[in-house]
Order: sequence, then structure tokens, then C-alpha cells
Amino acid sequence: MADFRVRVSTGRAFGAGTWDKVSVSIVGTQEESPPLPLDNLGKEFTAGAEEDFQVTLPKDVGQVAALLGPLAPDAWFCRWFQLTPPRGGPLLFPCYQWLEGAGSLVLQEGTAKVSRADHHPLLQQQRQEELQARQEMYQWKAYNPGWPHCLDKRTVKDLDLNIKYSTAKNANFYLQAGSAFAEMKIKGLLDRKGLWRSLNEMKRIFNFRKTPAAEHAFEHWQEDAFFASQFLNGLNPVLIRRCHYLPKNFPVTDAMVASVLGPGTSLQAELEKGSLFLVDHGILSGIHTNVINGKPQFSAAPMTLLYQSPGCGPLLPLAIQLSQSPGPHSPIFLPTDDKWDWLLAKTWVRNAEFSFHEALTHLLHSHLLPEVFTLATLRQLPHCHPLFKLLIPHTRYTLHINMLARELLIVPGQVVDRSTGIGIEGFSELIQRNMKQLNYSLLCLPEDIRTRGVEDIPGYYYRDDGMQIWGAVERFVSEIIGIYYPNDESVQDDRELQAWVREIFSKGFLNQGSSGIPSSLETREALVQYVTMVIFNCSAKHAAVSAGQFDACAWMPNLPPSMQLPPPTSKGLATREGFIATLPPVNATCDVILALWLLSKEPGDRRPLGTYPDEHFTEEAPRRSIAAFQSHLAQISGAIQERNRGLVLPYTYLDPPLIENSVSI
Repeated sequence: MADFRVRVSTGRAFGAGTWDKVSVSIVGTQEESPPLPLDNLGKEFTAGAEEDFQVTLPKDVGQVAALLGPLAPDAWFCRWFQLTPPRGGPLLFPCYQWLEGAGSLVLQEGTAKVSRADHHPLLQQQRQEELQARQEMYQWKAYNPGWPHCLDKRTVKDLDLNIKYSTAKNANFYLQAGSAFAEMKIKGLLDRKGLWRSLNEMKRIFNFRKTPAAEHAFEHWQEDAFFASQFLNGLNPVLIRRCHYLPKNFPVTDAMVASVLGPGTSLQAELEKGSLFLVDHGILSGIHTNVINGKPQFSAAPMTLLYQSPGCGPLLPLAIQLSQSPGPHSPIFLPTDDKWDWLLAKTWVRNAEFSFHEALTHLLHSHLLPEVFTLATLRQLPHCHPLFKLLIPHTRYTLHINMLARELLIVPGQVVDRSTGIGIEGFSELIQRNMKQLNYSLLCLPEDIRTRGVEDIPGYYYRDDGMQIWGAVERFVSEIIGIYYPNDESVQDDRELQAWVREIFSKGFLNQGSSGIPSSLETREALVQYVTMVIFNCSAKHAAVSAGQFDACAWMPNLPPSMQLPPPTSKGLATREGFIATLPPVNATCDVILALWLLSKEPGDRRPLGTYPDEHFTEEAPRRSIAAFQSHLAQISGAIQERNRGLVLPYTYLDPPLIENSVSI
């Protein structure tokens, strides 16, 4: 006979408590105890409660290895169990899960453990059984050919409580959506299929919940410096690259750009100095286009040449070609052209930015790939694995928001289908094309910056802040890896880790060896980079390319989701009336603005980067690393806020308190 004290902590969220009776079995290295009721006088397991119970084991089970708890028919959120044996200190069993339904849950003692061949057979069996259960619950499916695979569920209603929005977050999401929709509906804008009457009329919709950044875009959208600055710090800051030679299909001449470059220099001289940059939307060439309100839409695949002025001068556009094929019907537009010719050319580039960003930078890179990381983590890493403990906060709500996207955004009849210029088919085609080009360096910010040659372009706050955050995450990850992996061999021998990497490679990157995405990891250094990449893309990268969507599109001419007339094939014909006729119709404009407002606004229940209220790690060493990480992020935030005080347009998207731990909106 042995008496144990069991302390149980119930979550604080709405509905976290349970009326059910709870029993646990203590699993030891020798055998498993019978179910031991946790029962005191009165009501147990109310939300926020921490309660003590005394249980007696009929006989010795050996060294305690795990707790076996029955799931509650009435859903219960358990934070942790603490077990104090007759001799020795307390043992903590982190849970942080909703427990619901028939069956049982195995919780191993909280010390993180990598997969090793010399584990006790009972522990190995428990890990395998846990993973088998999760693999049955979370299965893969191919959503579209050539896309990363995703969770095999039909609707949000099919998701289990552990991956659903909390009650509060879900309610806020639909309240925000409902109030915004009602406001648009009352104004009569969602049902108007015709053209805008004037730019002045567009101000009616611009007053819809505008932000300081949106005000800045409205005031400066026609200016060349602001147009160029959005390639650095706008919603798609990942495409600009240093131009070392002019593409053969972009025949810009010295005479064309002399007015911007000034006397005493040339294109060749500026190329050699490294002051020219290129933004190439060539992936859009020949893409499928949509039909909106019964009217065919149009797309372009522009190339934009930019010039970094000497000293601290602004980045400026030099030339724009709206197709990948030069010739008499594809003129090169210049800042010296007629005002409406030049403005229309820049607006076509902004439309290309919308299509590229929404389909690739945002949907593919910042939603579909994080879903792959999330699913592989749930399927291949047991609860007690240090990488599970490290990564699980960065997967919170990702499956829910992506499921919502497949219900409400990227399906027939919804906003991408009814209101964007390339529609669902164009989105799918872009993703298929980009999946064949995707490479590991694109996902690793330091390598991406080096590859694009933009290490020293001034005023590139996405790069500056992103590199600081990458460095903080990398240092944190390196410390955690150092605690649990003493050498490279321990990385190679961790079968669960290798299965996780292999599944990401096969299901996310479709076994494309040319991508450079690892299918296995051999060293601690490679593991640190890989895990840093996962955390960064699930948090900071998503914040950088998602939070500014409404800021960029609230004044629609700055980021038109569609174009109703074809790209101009000659100069001198653009007018104010033709410009307005090219822009999307009223209902499509408002439909997209409404969606992007909703997707730019986190609906409560936030957990900023580095915030880990669920204490999966129980040892002192990783807890010290977490505290150091949080302190490092606070220092970064202070520096960003100090810099922003001196900027006309503050760059806030990568301020750590504003970055969510995970892709959750």
C-alpha cells in the first residue's frame, strides 16, 4: 500500500470545468495501478481550480513513469497533474489539453525526452500509442493538385476542441465580421456592381475603420517614393532584389532614365554601384483571370526597375514594363510620361502585388506551409518530446483559421472567387507554379536577404526588425536544442525528429529534392536552423505579411484586387475616366476590403511571440531560456518603438508584442 497526493489544475477558459468524475491510473516501470477516483466532498474541477486528492495504491508499481487518465464525456480542460509519492519530490505531468470522449490519455512525467533506443520498453510503447492515436485523428489530404497537403476535415465543426478557436475568440471573430458586413450593407455598397463614379466617391468606403497607415497611403499613393517604399515595408516586402544586370526582356536605355539618374552617370555605372533594384512579377505571366459580375478581368506580369538615390535619398521607380515580352505593344513606362499613363502603370504593378501577395506570400508561405508544420508536429512528436513542447505554442489555432479559409475564402462563391482578378483558378495556378520554384533559402530570412542582395538598402525595416527577431528565435532555439541534444549523433538517432522532418518534406514540399528543403537532419546546427525557420514563419513572417493588409488596401487604388480593362499597349491614351474604369467595381472593392480588414485584426485571445502560459517545459534550464528569450524580445521591441518615434510612417508589424505566436487569423 502506498499513499500518493494528486494535485490537479483546471483551465480558466469558459467551459473549462467538468461535472464528470475523474480517475487516474499510475503507470510504473513494473505495472499499472487500477483507476484511482479523484473525489472530494462537493464539486470538483471547476474552471480555474487547483485541487488536492489523496489516493492509495494497493501495491507498488515501481518507478512512476506516466499517468493514465480517462477522457471526460463532458469536455474538461486540464492544465496539469502533480503527483507526490510517499518518498521523493513531486512529479509534474503537463497536459494543457481538452479531454473529451471515451478512451484514455497517457501523460508522461514532464521532463522532456527525445526518442532513444534505450528508453524503457513501457515508455516507448506509450509514445507509440500516443502517436498512433494522433495520426488517426489528424490525417492528411491533397486539397488541390500541386499544393501542400492539409488536414483531412470538411468543416470547422469537424475539428476537435484542442485545435478549435476558444469560445471567446470564435465569438469575437463572428461579431467583428457581422458588424463590418452590416456597416457595408447599410451603405449599399456590397450590392452595387457598377463602376465607381469618381475617386472622390471612393472616399465613402475609405472612411470604413481607417488606420493611420491607411491615411498615409491615401495621402501619398500617387507619389513615386511611397510607391517604391511599399516594396520594402508594405504587405509584400519579399520580392525586391538587387539588379546586377538588366534582363534582356526589359530593354531600358540611358535616355529613358536620364531625368531620374541625373547627369554624369548611366545605367551601367549604377548597376556596378549596386544602386538599381528589380521587382519582377513574371510568375503572373499568362495566369488565368476571373469573371466578376459577368465581366472578364485582366492581369499583367510587370517588371519594375528601381533606383536607390545617393546618400539617404528615397528609393524611386525608374521604369515599368507591364509584360514579360518587350515590343511595340509593350511600352516601357517612365516617370516623365503623362501623369495618367505613369499612374496607371504603377497601379498595374500594385494589382500584381495584390495577386502575388495574396496567393503566394500570404496563403502559400504563411498559411499552407505553417499548416504542414502544425500537422507534422501533432502527428510525429509525442507530448513529452522537447520539440513538441517548443513548437506547440506556435501551432495554436492554425488548423482552425486554415479550415475557415477553405470554407469562406478559397471556395466557389466566396470572396476570392467573386471579387479578385485571378480568382480561385488563378490562385491555384500560381501556387502550383511557385511550389516548383520554392526553396529553403526563401524560408530562412538571413539567406533570403543575402540571396536577394538587399543587405544594405536603407530604410528596409522588414529586414532590420525581421533579422533581429530571427536572431532572438535562433538563440532561444539553440539553447533548447543544446539542453536535449548533446551532439550531432543524438540528432541523427532521434527517430521521432527524423519522422517529423521527413513528413514535412513529403507532405509539404511534395518530395521535391530541388527545393533544398531537408528530408533529414544530421547536425545540431541544421536542427537549430530548421526549427528557427518553422517558428519564424509561423509567427513573425506571418505578422509581417498579414497585419498590414487592410492598411494597404483601405484606399483601393493603392492595392486594387482586380482590373477591368486590359493593360495599356501604348502611351498617351490614359485619362482619369479610363483609370477609374480600369479599377474593380464597387461590390468587389468592398468585398475584398471587408475580408482584409477582418484578416488584419486578431479577434482577441492573443498570445504574443514568446508568451507561453502553458508551461510544457518543467525543468529549470528551458525555463531560464524562455525568460531570456522574453527579455531579448522586450529589448527588440524597445528599440523598434524608439526608432518609430522618428518615422513619418512607423513600421510596427514586427514589434514583438504585436506578433502572434502562431498563424491564428
